[in-house]
Amino acid sequence: MSERATQKSPDELDHFEPSDYSPYRFFTAQRWAEFRADTPLTLTEDEVERLRSLNDPVDLDEVRRIYLSLSRLLYAHVEASRLLFNQRQQFLSLPDAAKTPFIIGIAGSVAVGKSTTARVLKELLARWAGSPKVDLVTTDGFLHPNAYLRQNNLMDRKGFPESYDVGAVLKFLSDIKAGQPNVRAPCYSHLTYDVIAGEYVEIDRPDILIFEGINVLQVRDLPEHGRIIPFVSDFFDFSIYIDAPEELIHQWYVDRFMRLRETAFKNPESFFHRYSTVTDDAARTIAEGLWGNINLKNLHDNILPTRPRANLILRKGPDHLIEQVALRKL
Repeated sequence: MSERATQKSPDELDHFEPSDYSPYRFFTAQRWAEFRADTPLTLTEDEVERLRSLNDPVDLDEVRRIYLSLSRLLYAHVEASRLLFNQRQQFLSLPDAAKTPFIIGIAGSVAVGKSTTARVLKELLARWAGSPKVDLVTTDGFLHPNAYLRQNNLMDRKGFPESYDVGAVLKFLSDIKAGQPNVRAPCYSHLTYDVIAGEYVEIDRPDILIFEGINVLQVRDLPEHGRIIPFVSDFFDFSIYIDAPEELIHQWYVDRFMRLRETAFKNPESFFHRYSTVTDDAARTIAEGLWGNINLKNLHDNILPTRPRANLILRKGPDHLIEQVALRKL
């Protein structure tokens, strides 16, 4: 049963709200939890604690409320994809071939909890009957190295679409979808804040691939003359956007920065080590500047506009827990 708001004009539909014009069905977290049915809880509290990111309070109750129903939904999509694949093979009279990986894209702002969602889903999906092989790759490794960003005056645009090697992303996803073995994804260090030269992770024909990053639903200018130039999201079978009001994401970003200066930033090898030695007031001023000058602009210009392209939107509230779910209508 969806929840509907009063009817609004099309000009008022920029907000994340139900309306007569919306392509989504909206559910409260309580209603969404009912779709779990008999999906078993296969994670422990200790495992959830290990999977969650700094300042993210997701626990077993949140897994029960949100992620078990989501896991069940994704299972239905994967099975439907397999059925369609087999039917198309028969329709085209093609020889038997292995089903290509089902790719799930996860997008959203910095500090909104994408990494936790991706890791929890990876563990839940891998524990389905038959133990499917599930891999997780983030877009961080596809950022241009810092040396390139400095050379091209892009260090203050890190995380913006132009800071990524889009060609490498498209080649990676194309190879995954083609069923290529041992496809390499570059590695990234959050300690040094840079791509690790010569270090890769190999993804070998998974059943499911989760691809997580702030701009994975980003589109570019349409190509001239109808040339076939794919978007990253063209390779996705299902996409999820992690959402929250802007003022909450702002607060979470600053809170996380202040926590990190007491933990990871204290490592002398950390790119941000210098922030661990300033006063709390100075650190908060720095965090506010980074948010306002970089991350907020990226959110407004590049990330938030991709929200309507997602199949599913998870909307968080002040406690960092999901309050509303929007599922695109079929």
